[in-house]
Amino acid sequence: MTVGQFRIGLCHGHQIVPWGEPDSLALIQRQLDVDILISGHTHKFEAYEQENKFYINPGSATGAYNPLDTYVVNYISLIHFFDVEVVIEKAYL
Repeated sequence: MTVGQFRIGLCHGHQIVPWGEPDSLALIQRQLDVDILISGHTHKFEAYEQENKFYINPGSATGAYNPLDTYVVNYISLIHFFDVEVVIEKAYL
């Protein structure tokens, strides 16, 4: 999908081994040839830039159980697209 000048790829994240691992996410990002990769599965918010690419895990809107972290909070990620900028906001529910 494309929003403005940004190519965005989506994947659930269960196929990333180990889950959420940056090098594995970068491999998927390169395979999809995207500027922004949005993935999940861990139910834990994370957003970072690596080598001019953006990686976003929006977290969990429902506070779903995460076997890797016993502190579970429900929140959503709001992604704002501007001409040449992306702003990610974490909103607690």
